[in-house]
Amino acid sequence: MSKIGKQPVKIPAGISAEMKNGSLEVKGKNATLSVKLLPGIKVEVKDGEIIFIPNGSTKQIISNWGTMRALTANAVSGASDDFVKELVIEGVGYKAELQGTNLVLSVGFSHQVNFPIPEGVKITVDKANIKITGSSKELVGETAAKIRRIKKPEPYKGKGIAYKGEVIRRKDGKKATTSA
Repeated sequence: MSKIGKQPVKIPAGISAEMKNGSLEVKGKNATLSVKLLPGIKVEVKDGEIIFIPNGSTKQIISNWGTMRALTANAVSGASDDFVKELVIEGVGYKAELQGTNLVLSVGFSHQVNFPIPEGVKITVDKANIKITGSSKELVGETAAKIRRIKKPEPYKGKGIAYKGEVIRRKDGKKATTSA
C-alpha cells in the first residue's frame, strides 16, 4: 500500500479539476496544468478532493499510485502559487544578466554562455542571485538544474553556480611542506 497514494488531494477554493482525454486538467488563477494519467490508476474528482484508486496490486501500479498523487498535488499547488528556485553565483568576475529571452552568464569561460529561457518560466537576476519562478515544479527544477550544470561549484574555492543554501564540501588543496 502506498502511504502517499492513499491520501486525497484537497482542491482549494478558486481551483477546478476535471478529466479530459486521459489526463487530469487543473485550472487556477495562476495557470492551467495537465497531468497525464499513469497506467493502472483511476482518478475521481468529488467533494472538493481528488482521489486515486489503483486497479491492481503489482509493484508498478503501486509505484504509479504514489507518483500520480504527488504529480497531481504539485499541479494543484502550481495552479495557485508559483514554485521558486534560487541559484547563487560565486566567483570573482562571475555574473549573470538578462538579454531579451536569454540569460547571459559570464562564469570563467573565454566566452559568455547564452541560456534560452524556456516558456512558462520567469527568471530574475539580482547581482549574484538568479531567481527562477513558474507554475510547473518540474519545469522550474529542470531549468535550475540546467543553469547549475553550466558551471558546477568546484570544491577548492567554491566558484560556480550553486543552489541557495547548498552545502559545498570543501577540499584543502595543496599544503606547503616544510623541509626537515
